[in-house]
Amino acid sequence: MQRRDFIHKLGLGALAVGSAGTLTACGEKECAPSAAAPASGTAPATANHTAPIKWRMVTTWPKNFPGLGTGAQNLADLITQLSGGRIEVKVYGAGELVPAFEIFDAVSQGTAEMGHGASYYWKGKSEAAQFFAAVPFGLTAQEMNSWLYHGGGMALWAEVYAPFGLIPTAAGNTGVQMGGWFNKEINSLDDLQGLKMRIPGLGGEVLSRLGGTPVSLPGGEIFSSLQTGAIDATEWVGPYNDLAFGLYKAAKYYYYPGWHEPGTTLECFINKAAFEALPADLQAIVLNASRVANQDMLAEYTARNNTALRTLVEEHMVDLRPFPEEVLAELQRVSDQVVAEIADKDPLSAKVYASFRTFRDQVVAWSDISERAYLNARNR
Repeated sequence: MQRRDFIHKLGLGALAVGSAGTLTACGEKECAPSAAAPASGTAPATANHTAPIKWRMVTTWPKNFPGLGTGAQNLADLITQLSGGRIEVKVYGAGELVPAFEIFDAVSQGTAEMGHGASYYWKGKSEAAQFFAAVPFGLTAQEMNSWLYHGGGMALWAEVYAPFGLIPTAAGNTGVQMGGWFNKEINSLDDLQGLKMRIPGLGGEVLSRLGGTPVSLPGGEIFSSLQTGAIDATEWVGPYNDLAFGLYKAAKYYYYPGWHEPGTTLECFINKAAFEALPADLQAIVLNASRVANQDMLAEYTARNNTALRTLVEEHMVDLRPFPEEVLAELQRVSDQVVAEIADKDPLSAKVYASFRTFRDQVVAWSDISERAYLNARNR
């Protein structure tokens, strides 16, 4: 399906200036937004147009990396298309304009207008930020979107980012991730002792409590670190991305499920001053384009992961394994402790956690008799 058709089917085509079929993409040089095509036999419009607003988006991902990098580019393209060229968004991959883990400050300070990443990278700014990306044994993608859009999550996220002059939006989701790549078997809790693993956010703290060493690395450094032995294991995303990174060349064992990231929300945060300088219709376009991108990324991962997994197992002979039940049980026990302790660190984290926990308890009751019950019946 073409992206314009996708936008139209979601009912957002009306936000665009002119029809989707007449939008003209602008290059790096200044250009005027295209007008709707004139009716046959009529002269083209001659009204003056103001120059487009030029925004920069910096990301934590390699440029055009499948799923994540392309998701950032898709969002930028959506904003440009839906605005009829009135806003042009240029994407800079990790390291092109600023390093991957400096994009939060770059957008906060106005070096760029938008950033695309994951909120658990910014726990050094606010511990509460981590709840809006992924919580170990927390919410699935569908449940996460429900909390954000209809359970008060977005308002809390905005409150967390407000001191930094940023407006957050959900701009993608990977769904349930894989548990990671390991250069040795994980048969018991003892195998986690001394394990150096690239794993961010709350999951990294859980690993630390169980004797491992969490390492924070941007995506572009993972393969070489795993290949050289600088780390013993890594989680990244799932088969679609892991195949593209060639992680099967650096580690043999591929474990599931992704207990640490059950429905990871990717974000686009916007410089507040730049956003408030836009007219109301363009503000609506930016926010609604993020919602389209959010759903589109999840659909792409759902469509592509199994094909990539078959390639990894059947062509590259990857050893696919579930985590032992003993290991999962202890990971969950420690996860609950870690999350509760994070909530106690400051009032804002406590406020976010209370909302997250209340929503989780409510949605689990429904999920048990809907999604879980149906999947069990289907697989019977």
